[in-house]
Parts: sequence; structure tokens; C-alpha cells
Amino acid sequence: PASDGEVGLRAAIDRLCRRAEEEVRTGSTLVVLSDREVNETDAPIPMALAVGAVHHHLIDAGVRLHTSIVVVSAEPRDAHDLACLVGFGASAVNPYLAIEQVRALAAADQIPVDPVAAQENYREMLEIGLLKILSKMGICTVSSYRGSELFEVIGLDAEVTDLAFRFARHRIGGVGFERLTADTLAGHARYSGDGQQPGGYYKHGGRAGIAHVTSPKAVLALKRAAASGNHEDWDKYLAEVHGGRPRALLRDLLALQKGDPVPLGDVEPVEHIMRRFTTAAMSLGALSTEAHGALAEAMSFIGALSNCGEGGEDPSRYGTPLNSGIKQVASGRFGVTPGYLASAEELQIKMAQGSKPGEGGQLPGHKVTEEIARLRHTEPGVPLISPAPHHDIYSIEDLAQLVYDLKTFKPDVRVSVKLVSEPGVGTIAVGVAKARADVVLISGNDGGTGASSLISIKHAGSPWEMGLAETHQALSDAGLRQHMIVETDGGLRTGRDVVIAALLGADRFGFGTLPLLALGCKMVRTCHENTCPVGIATQDLDLRAKFTGAPDQVVSMFRLLAEEVRQHLASMGVLSLDEIIGRTDFLEPIDSDDAFAAGFVALLTEPARVGSERRFRAIDRSPLGDMIAAVGQSAISRGERVERSYPITNRDRAVGTRLAGTIAHLGGSSTGAVSVRLSGTAGQSLGAFLTDGVSIRLDGTANDYVGKGMGGGRLVVVPTHKGPGIPHGAGNAVLYGATGGELYMSGIVGQRFAVRNSGAAAVVDGCGAHGCEYMTGGTVIILGSVGRNLAAGMTGGLLYVFDPEKLAARHVSDTAPPMKRPTDTELTQVRQLVEEHLAETGSNLARRIVEDWDVQSQHFRVLRGQRLPAVGDLAQIQPAT
Repeated sequence: PASDGEVGLRAAIDRLCRRAEEEVRTGSTLVVLSDREVNETDAPIPMALAVGAVHHHLIDAGVRLHTSIVVVSAEPRDAHDLACLVGFGASAVNPYLAIEQVRALAAADQIPVDPVAAQENYREMLEIGLLKILSKMGICTVSSYRGSELFEVIGLDAEVTDLAFRFARHRIGGVGFERLTADTLAGHARYSGDGQQPGGYYKHGGRAGIAHVTSPKAVLALKRAAASGNHEDWDKYLAEVHGGRPRALLRDLLALQKGDPVPLGDVEPVEHIMRRFTTAAMSLGALSTEAHGALAEAMSFIGALSNCGEGGEDPSRYGTPLNSGIKQVASGRFGVTPGYLASAEELQIKMAQGSKPGEGGQLPGHKVTEEIARLRHTEPGVPLISPAPHHDIYSIEDLAQLVYDLKTFKPDVRVSVKLVSEPGVGTIAVGVAKARADVVLISGNDGGTGASSLISIKHAGSPWEMGLAETHQALSDAGLRQHMIVETDGGLRTGRDVVIAALLGADRFGFGTLPLLALGCKMVRTCHENTCPVGIATQDLDLRAKFTGAPDQVVSMFRLLAEEVRQHLASMGVLSLDEIIGRTDFLEPIDSDDAFAAGFVALLTEPARVGSERRFRAIDRSPLGDMIAAVGQSAISRGERVERSYPITNRDRAVGTRLAGTIAHLGGSSTGAVSVRLSGTAGQSLGAFLTDGVSIRLDGTANDYVGKGMGGGRLVVVPTHKGPGIPHGAGNAVLYGATGGELYMSGIVGQRFAVRNSGAAAVVDGCGAHGCEYMTGGTVIILGSVGRNLAAGMTGGLLYVFDPEKLAARHVSDTAPPMKRPTDTELTQVRQLVEEHLAETGSNLARRIVEDWDVQSQHFRVLRGQRLPAVGDLAQIQPAT
């Protein structure tokens, strides 16, 4: 009853829980929680609160397994709402109001389908959305997700969480039943309707809609400031961002303490501050060529770093002001060639993405043009995604190996690791530091990438303030803070945001939306649809022609932002950002009685101060790898051909990678050639990121990651084991992310062979599970047995399987291309590669096939990469029958 006032909500929940228990004890196997009976006198209990409270009450009563909870509610609208209800205990959900709205839109001809089709499309979208959320968490069935409470609670006090969200993570406190009751009753008071539309949740909905920090007025004010460079225009922008809106961000709850002011002229100059800025990772593909290049050029001008994102970059930009200083190495390995790595000042290992953790970057197929496909080494029209975790990173040891590989390839490069703001990120950051990375990026939930759909960026991740504070404290407690640069991004908009981030522990600051606004972005929020009207987030040539942005606008915006930072520093009585990093004693709640503020400030500990000096740690490279690099560099510089032989042990990791980095730095081509013959057991990452001009033969066995990221050259592995059966030649993730080169191995490789191969040719005598997954190019021949899930998601290249027993089909993935008989032309290619394999390795399998070619060739089957339909494309979904 609404008349119960501020105590009504908690009392109503208690009554609901007791009644549910009574019904179950009398034999009810279904408990239906419905808000259809809401009227002028009865207000609704928030449905997630009701589900969670009943769920835990029934558990405490010992009767939860005797019933199922069904929800009938007007609240659920999107997949996140559905996930919350299921995750807190619901077995089924009927979002009746959303269904009625969808049918009404169709009946009014506002969407071009009939009402039944509209309803079924909506239902299908909810199901796909829920499955996508499950996949992010590594869960395969809804029954495994039900009641899992795999969420983080932000801004609720202990009484609420203990009652309804008992096992969900919560790092800060917040409001309780008093505030929740007030909000519920305020909504109920508008029951009769006030004529205003409540929309604007995803997009700005006008005066009556939900408040957005980046409002249209703020966007216009920022553009005006970026164009003029006037401080007065910047102040007007700040007034729009900070004034006249409710508190919407954690940093809105914090105030900067003032010290004894110092003269503004004594504070470090704008040029020094701007060098701490980066542009957030936005790929060429998500952004147009013109916008992507403008960002890179602007950051080069101010001596800062732009982040190319995970989509590769045109080699013509390397070594020019258009080169992006930060190059990402993501799980998709899109465009990660030796030249790409060599062009970077910093290499960023992308473990996840703040605005959609667990999902990674996503580019819809209609944005993958011929140009983008060429740069990413894939096929046009193929949807691209870099899911987490990496296929070569399943532990902190795997991460350390990739750091080692990258630093071996280019010793003077900084290596950063991108993490998301989530509970426990501090512990992960400590592991990153121990893996000898130099930078850790804590990415917040705010913002998008110019590629993903709206629902992917609205409910995932946590504010950067929480993850940044936790990371700074954890690194300080572990004694590792001096070895790391800590960066944060995710909705930074003003100089005040930068100062607060520094006080919470950040050394560097990433910006995504802000520089795009400076280039002319109108926040239409159709980035994923390829219809950006100002030519920024589109590959459409007609729309790209409308791009009017210039690097000067970005430079002007960052200059104004840095000047605002200087003003804050002067008022605080400090002379540089270095003096305030980690100084949480400069922060205090704006309102000490505010439950949100009190809950967040409780997260802050005593300040752990950080000096300006960073003591980066070098890796201990393989002496053998350095010796080969020295010999090879000398030969290549003189245009000679050299051959060398060496013993190798499993302590020698990434052998050949240092030489590959040297060749890539010289431009990637040479008249010289280096042939290396090794004997023994190779350590991890043999020939990682190999380039043309290098040939490595190993007589023995190898560990994981052979030929990882290989861009050219030749690798041959010949196991010396002479026992029965086919010997094992190498471990997991062989040829992962390769873009070129050749691999011949007369042995079996482990799991995840040739995953994301986009250009290499390979012949092996057998492989484990997940072979050729996500392959987009190249040619692979497997002469022996294969593991399960073969060719999953393969969209390019050719995979030939020698299958005399006709057993391979049972191991092929449901998402693989169909297995067919090769053409005569294809068999000619197969014979050439198998004969080369025999000549290089002496493989007994290859010998039997070649010596009886006319008969044995009939046992080859081919899988030709093909485009897969884009999941979630409404145009491809038919109504259920």
C-alpha cells in the first residue's frame, strides 16, 4: 500500500516472502510474482528486489528446491533486465508491458512488420541477448546461470544486499530501503500520467527524458570550445557538464580539498600535462580512415599517444605523424603483423574492454569493407570479435609469456595490459606487474567503441573510480607501484575528472568520446549501424565524405583540458600532477550525509604516495636468441646468406623472435637470409612473430606457441622420437594469429592449432581440439587425427583433412564450413604442400600419401572458409512458428 509510506516497502517484502513460503509448504510448485495488480493505491515492489528476497527466504526456509519462481512484470525491457531476474532466481519471465509496446508499435506501422512478427522478433532478441551474457561468463545453460548472482551491486547498503542480493559482489555501500521506498513512491505518484514521455535511456530524450552527462548542449559547447580555443567557451562547456543535472557518476560525490594556492605560472606547463593523455582504443573499422588518422596526427603533435585499437593499421602510416603510438594485441590478432609491432612505442595486450567486459571488441559485418578486411587479414562482410580470454592466455603465466615475446621482439617497447574495472582487478594488476608489464590500464564502464550495439555498452563493467582505487592500493601494498604506469579511461570529460583520477592513483588518462566530439561527433549513437552522419564512425564512402574534423580541433580541446587541470592544481597548492598521484587525502565527500558518498569514500584508504620515477624492469632474454639475432643482423645488413647450427633447451624461449624484430625494424625485407638449425627441446614461442628471410629447423620437440603471430619465413619441426605411432611435435596455440609464412611439422600439435590464422601455410601430422578456429585465411593441411570443435567459426582460408577412416566429420564444429571433396586445382595445391612437407620433415604419413597419390588423394576433404550470419541481425530473424 502506498499509504504505508517510508516503511511500506520493507514490510511488503516481508509479507511477500512469508506468503511465498506458506504457498510452497502447502504444495505450490510455481510461485508467480506479478505486478499486474498495481493500481492507484498499491505501489509495485521493485521486481529484482522481490525475486531476490523470495529466492533467499525460500532457501533459508529449506523449501527453495520445491518450487520455481515465475516473473510477470512491466519492468523488464532488455536482455540485462532479463539476466538480472534469472540471475537472482527466476525460472521464467513474462515482460508483458514491453511485449504490448512492441505489438502497439507494429500495429501503428512504426515498425515494418506485423504485430506477431514484432513480438517474436523481440522475444528472440531477448533470448539472444541473454545467451550472449551467459557466454561472457563462460556459462552454457540458463539453468547454470539461474540464481548465480553474477553481478556487482553498486550503491546499495548492507541491509538491502543481505536481503535480496546476498552473494552478488559489492565493494561499496549506498542507499537503503528508505531511499528505495521514496523512489518507488515517487514513481507511483505519477500513476495517472503527466503527459511526459520517460524515454531517453539509450539516447537523449529531450527535457522530459533521463538526464545524460553528455547532453546535446554539452556537445555543442565542447565543439564550440574546440573550434575557438577560448577559455570562456570551455567554461561554458564545464557549466553544461557539471551544472543542472543530478549526480550520475561516483566522482560527482567527491569534492577537491583546497590547499594554499600557488601562482598559476608556477604550475607545470600544459605541454607536460598533455603528454599524459591518450586516445582510447578505437579501431580503424569502428572509425573511418579520416577520423582515425586525425586522432593519431593530433596526439603526435602534442607528444602523446593514440591507440590504434585492435584492428590493424595501414603500413603507409608507419613512421609518419599518422602512426598510432599504441598498438593493441587483442585475442582476434586482427592485423598484428611484424611490421605492425615494430611501429609501436607501446604494445597493449587487450585482456578485456571496459564498456563490455568479457565480450571484447566487436565490429559488425557491414563495416568490414574491402579496405578493412585487407588491414585485418580477413574477408569482407565478416563480423569480427575479439572475445576474452585470449586463446594463448589462460593464466598469469601465459600473460607473462606474451609480455616476454613482445619485449623480445622489440626490447625498447613498453608493454601495457588492458583490464576492466571489476572486483578483484587489483589482484590481477599485481599479477600483471609480476609478469613484467610496464603499464596497466583500468578501463571503466562508461563509453563505447564506435562498433558495438547499444545494449553491449549500457550494463557491463564498473566505474573506473572503483577499479582504479583498488589497483593503486593493491600495487602499493605489493611494493610494485613504482614499476608500473597506471592509466584509466571510460568517460573522462573534464580537467576535474583528470585530477580526481590522479588522486585515486592514475598516471595517464585515456579519452574516447571527448576527442570524437571535438572532431564533430553528434552523439547520434548509430555507430554500430554504419550510418554516422558526420563520417566518423562509418565506412560508407558517401558519409565519410562529410567528415570535416581536423587534428587542430583535438589539439585545441586537449590544450583547454590541460589548462583546466593546471587551474585545479594551483588551487590545491601543488605544482604538478606527480605530486598528487595517489593522494586520496585531497578528496572528501560533497555531502557527508549522502549514503552513496559515504559508501564510496569507505573504499579509499590512507594515501599511498608515488614518486615521479618509474623503474621499469627488463626481461632476461634467451642468450641463444640474442646470438642468432646478432649473426642474422650482420648477415642481413650485408645481404649475405648464413647458416648456423645450435643446441637448444626449454630455457631458450622465443628463439628467432629478436631477429624477426630486427628485420621488421629495418622494413621487413632483405636480400640476405638466415637459416638456423636447432637440436633439442625448444622453449615456448619458438619463431614467434617470425618474418621473411628467416628459416628455423628444429630436430626435437617444441613447447607451446610455435610460430605465434608468424608473419613470414619458414618453421620446420621434426621430432626425434622413434617410438610407435605419430610423435608429438609441439604444444598448444601453434601458429596462433599467424599472418604469413610456412610451417611443416612431422608430429602432432596440441590444442588451438592455427586459431585465427589469416595467411600462413602449414602441414602437420595431427592436431588436438579447436584446430583452425576463427581462421580467416591461409592454407592448413592435417594429415592425421583431429580433435573436437575443428574449424569453429572459420570464415576464410582453406583447411584440408586427410580422412581415410572417415572419422573427421564427427569432430567438425557445428559452426564450421561444410566438408567437401576438393577440386582438381585444390588437390594440385595439396600435393605441392605435402611433397614439400615430405622433403622438409621426412614424414611417414606424407611419404605414404605421395607414393600412392592416385588412391590416397581421394581421402582428402576440404573446408572452405565462408561468411557466417551476424548473430542479432534483425533482418535475418524469422518469426518462430
